[in-house]
Amino acid sequence: MDSRAFVAIGANLGDARATVLRAMDDLDRLPRTRVSARSSLYRSAPVDAGGPDFINAVVALQTGLDPHALLAELQRLEAGAGRERPYRNAPRTLDLDLLRHGDAVLETPQLSLPHPRLAERAFVLLPLAEIAPEQVTSQQLAQVADQRIERL
Repeated sequence: MDSRAFVAIGANLGDARATVLRAMDDLDRLPRTRVSARSSLYRSAPVDAGGPDFINAVVALQTGLDPHALLAELQRLEAGAGRERPYRNAPRTLDLDLLRHGDAVLETPQLSLPHPRLAERAFVLLPLAEIAPEQVTSQQLAQVADQRIERL
């Protein structure tokens, strides 16, 4: 049975806007997966990091992949976009974060669901609220109101 999953997309190296748009299309081509909703693009300042502003978005997926299989596909797409991980929160060509996968609650070395920092980031909450308002509370939005972000 398919699950509804949410993936945050971000990039701040190279042509970040084109990379985010391409990632949306690539996610729609994953096995047993389709994109059911796409947020607008947003520009945000890096959080706990340096480098240029990020371009961000969130997509909703209907997927027959289990959480770990979906994570492996996300990491494959990141690698294909030239993602390197020289240090924590380094600037990146593509970042794909699995935010939620159905009602799954997981805590493994590879994957935590729901995403542990989901509620701390305006660049996740605003686009998520745009496509799935039931996933975000007004209190969560108020807690990130001081973070610089603009809808493009």
